Amino acid sequence: MPSTNKQEWNDGTFEPVKKRFGERRDRFETDSGIEVDTVYTPEDLKSFDYGDSLGYPGEYPYTRGVQPNMYRGRVWTMRQYSGFASPEESNARYRYLLEHGQTGLSVAFDLPTQTGYDSDHPLAAGEVGRAGVPISSLADMEVLFEGIPLDKVSTSMTINATASILLSLYIAVGKKQGVEPSQLNGTLQNDILKEYIARGTHIYPPRHSMRLVTDVFKYCSEHVPSWNTISISGYHMREAGATAVQELAFTFANGIAYVQAAIDSGLEVDGFASRLSFFFASQNNLLEEVAKFRAARRMWAKIMRERFKAKDPRSWRLRFHTQTAGVTLTAQQPDNNVIRTTVQALAAVLGGTQSLHVNSRDEALGLPTEESAQISLRTQQILAHESGVTDTVDPLAGSYYVESLTDSLEEAAFDYIAEIDRQGGAVTALESGYQTDEIHESAFKLQREIEERDRIVVGVNQFTTENPPIEQFQRIDPEAVRKQIERVQRVRHERDEAETAAALQRLRAVAVGTDNTVPAILECVESYATVGEIADVFRSVFGEQR
Repeated sequence: MPSTNKQEWNDGTFEPVKKRFGERRDRFETDSGIEVDTVYTPEDLKSFDYGDSLGYPGEYPYTRGVQPNMYRGRVWTMRQYSGFASPEESNARYRYLLEHGQTGLSVAFDLPTQTGYDSDHPLAAGEVGRAGVPISSLADMEVLFEGIPLDKVSTSMTINATASILLSLYIAVGKKQGVEPSQLNGTLQNDILKEYIARGTHIYPPRHSMRLVTDVFKYCSEHVPSWNTISISGYHMREAGATAVQELAFTFANGIAYVQAAIDSGLEVDGFASRLSFFFASQNNLLEEVAKFRAARRMWAKIMRERFKAKDPRSWRLRFHTQTAGVTLTAQQPDNNVIRTTVQALAAVLGGTQSLHVNSRDEALGLPTEESAQISLRTQQILAHESGVTDTVDPLAGSYYVESLTDSLEEAAFDYIAEIDRQGGAVTALESGYQTDEIHESAFKLQREIEERDRIVVGVNQFTTENPPIEQFQRIDPEAVRKQIERVQRVRHERDEAETAAALQRLRAVAVGTDNTVPAILECVESYATVGEIADVFRSVFGEQR
């Protein structure tokens, strides 16, 4: 006779087989340490209520998606992240990707640009163009977007400490093209808190940096209304070793801090909340990642509606970009990375992402070649047009395992947020090192599992080969770096120095006071002040975080 409940099945059918043949390991768990049962049934969802837990797509709590028809209407934005040793090379790559079907630009900046140093600064030596495109002045930005109409594309810029400077440069380029700020569409990462927690490209102390963030909120709400003023990022914390639970918790704790800071600065929550966006990683544990994205939507809807009393449904909707996990890419057997990123991209799509970047097979070794970038873009296109997973909304909804896992992730993440609240909020907690310590502990656990072979990484600690990793990969052209340095020096020589100096002096006066800094930054960049000069004004007023 068939079993009538889970316990009966466990005792009568499962346990005899387990005793006879055993299982691959004593305990199965997700990457976040959530125990995975052998099978899931309705008994695992005793408190499940369809309306409260799921609802319908496009309706609160948005577990199933923020749009009623999701990808049946249009597929996600395919936004391959790229930036190279010079604005010229980056411009060529952007045109190449747009010609091959990419639907949005995503700009990677080099480390000097991210940390407020010009390409000819001594501290920039050896780093110009390595992690992305170098931008030192409006002249570089003009080259970067030459021939790309800014009223026709959506641009994401991964920049934080110098975010308001790069946004001002983008606005200035748009004006030169005859595009009004109100016509610009895109996203600024502008998420400084995660830099202190996990990444490190901060410049000023946290509370001064938060002022620059909220200044962007205020300015864009009036002048650039279609711009997403922040992309609150869990991605970099996940890359540093955070679990899926910690990624959710620390991202939303930071989000809470930004919303509260904006409210404290005088903004109405429904006046800016709809322009907030998020950025998550997608790793290899496919079903945990799907559940994470579903839990994320439900959590943010609750936070905005219950905690901040937002009234506009647009303020409740979580909109997010996803990138496959760079930390999972291996230099050994790099073709395996194509498979890894396909699994990760599928998780993001099944989880309902609005925008996606798929990493390239060679990124453990260098910047992606054109060939590998095209494979990554084709991965997205095949998922969108050949896999069938876009034909119905939230296709894994109702899976006993996925629904149970979604609930478990949400509960564990809210427990972390409660602890951060107890400590005084995200800024106070990060100043004490709480989030960083938690991430370091998780990263250590993961590395130990790999070294002890409790976690298999194909081609690294099992199924290894002696084949060379890759024949060709992208290299930095020293001539491109030399030309980049010459351009910033030429800009300083040819500009109206009195006009630039006056603009920088006005910026300093604004920084000392309480006025919005963005208009003064825009005046500086239009007078061809450099990124480093503008950042130095803030350094002289705010100091540096050490």
